[in-house]
Amino acid sequence: MSWAIDNSHTTLEFSVRHLGLASVKGTFHSVRGEADIDEQDLTRSRGRVEIDVASIDTRDQGRDNHLRSADFFDVEQFPTASFETRRITQQKGERYEIEGDLTLHGVTRPVTLQAELSEFIVDPWGNRRAAVAVEAEINRVDFGLAWNQVLEAGRLLVGEKVKLHADTEVVLPVAVTA
Repeated sequence: MSWAIDNSHTTLEFSVRHLGLASVKGTFHSVRGEADIDEQDLTRSRGRVEIDVASIDTRDQGRDNHLRSADFFDVEQFPTASFETRRITQQKGERYEIEGDLTLHGVTRPVTLQAELSEFIVDPWGNRRAAVAVEAEINRVDFGLAWNQVLEAGRLLVGEKVKLHADTEVVLPVAVTA
């Protein structure tokens, strides 16, 4: 059955080091996708997520515009990023490993997400819902996001490792379950 991502109850965040010191954090506000969830055997589930890269928000308009430019995401040429599952493996309890393909900046590479699934519930409006929290770390250079500046002490202005974290609710509307 096709479950949809509830964008109003989904947060996709990232963090990357600035000057090798503190992490700059950001969010992508527009995330959509769907999943075919097998509640009896979650390892047989599959999903696809699509991110509107222009929806990036780091709380600094100048930095956000630079990230949207050809130096980084080049949103005019690559307006979306996506993740599609290939395999799900149960680890322990409600913890899973999700292997899939991340496409970013026109480059597709395998990425493994560490995931934790909530219980399945029926919300007050009769829809089935669940939530999944995922974490991963990627190297942005692997996806062609190589812009940087080397500073005096040999430090990079922008770190290459990017930590990803998402909290996502998926919903199966009543019309589908009825």
